[in-house]
Amino acid sequence: MHLVVSISGHGFGHVAQTAPVLNALYGLLPDLRITVRSPVAERYLESRIRIPFTHLQSEGDIGMAMTSPLAVDIEKSRAAYRAFHADWAMRVKNEARLLETLRADFVLSNVGYLPLAGAALAGIAHAALCSLNWADIYRHYCILAEQDEIIAAQIQSCYANADAFLRATPGMGMEYLPNLIPVAPIAEVCDNRRGELNHRLKLSGDEKLLLISMGGIAGRLPVENWPRAAGMRYLVQSDWQVEHPDAVVIESLPFAFSDLLASSDALICKPGYGSFVEAACCNVPVLYVGRPDWPESPALIAWLKQHGRCREIAHGELLRGDMQSELEQLWHMPAPQTVSATGINQIGAWLTEKLLASADGRPHRAHGHAPTPLLSPGAHP
Repeated sequence: MHLVVSISGHGFGHVAQTAPVLNALYGLLPDLRITVRSPVAERYLESRIRIPFTHLQSEGDIGMAMTSPLAVDIEKSRAAYRAFHADWAMRVKNEARLLETLRADFVLSNVGYLPLAGAALAGIAHAALCSLNWADIYRHYCILAEQDEIIAAQIQSCYANADAFLRATPGMGMEYLPNLIPVAPIAEVCDNRRGELNHRLKLSGDEKLLLISMGGIAGRLPVENWPRAAGMRYLVQSDWQVEHPDAVVIESLPFAFSDLLASSDALICKPGYGSFVEAACCNVPVLYVGRPDWPESPALIAWLKQHGRCREIAHGELLRGDMQSELEQLWHMPAPQTVSATGINQIGAWLTEKLLASADGRPHRAHGHAPTPLLSPGAHP
């Protein structure tokens, strides 16, 4: 059986949602052949997807053009979508031919809509998996003329006509989708390796380790200008090229990102699915900078306030590195019950049934059907 997976390059949250599912699915179907189509660098994909797969470069969706990790370039985004949809019918035909050439038995997309449209035209079973969809995002930012309404409708129809839209918790509502299947949270299981980190970095038991991540969107924080704070160390990515006596480059450490997260005293980030859910599952407190215009933010923040420890920091304070007071309040918050990422097994069971049905040639289109009862959003056993 051949599963073709499309993963958006708009931030690392799409990989964070998809990789644990693929890792679990391979345990259920060890003969499964997996092709991952994504603009995300293969090295990063391999750090998350720890099973055999073939990587193909692909642009199955546009996402949104960003001027920074927090700001959308609306005009550039609108222009890109209009160009992408200028000859939509031919683009879908070409996608269908490609999927037929790949001999895909099932197409899973997070959350590009062109692969879904191509699979539908080719008669290949397919589903979307994500906490958001680009139709809602496009409508929020880019509607200016009738042309934009037509584009939004085309995007929405791709999602609505899939075999299912597996909406990860937490996520946007999307109740209007007839094929919506809400599933529980998805997150990679993390190992706390703080003892090894303390030994490697020569940290005392009282020192604090802060992981800084802006979710894979281009842009950086001016960490080199932050004042030194006694007993504080910062984990930063190498391409930020930070020169600060208390900064440690993430890539210099022989640990997976998820293990670094589980071993940290706090995560500093923007609202994002992978950041928030993995932190909650590892019981790591979160200091986040607000992103009020992003439509997914309210659902993510409300969920993290219920299932984790978090505080918002003003953008200016974060740029200055003025966060000691917020961190102290964060560390004094009571720890909630740890969240279980049961969405992984739910989706794995659903995909296993669909893949086996496709391989056997049985009918596969059953909107909204799930093999076993799925949890409602926010419910955790």
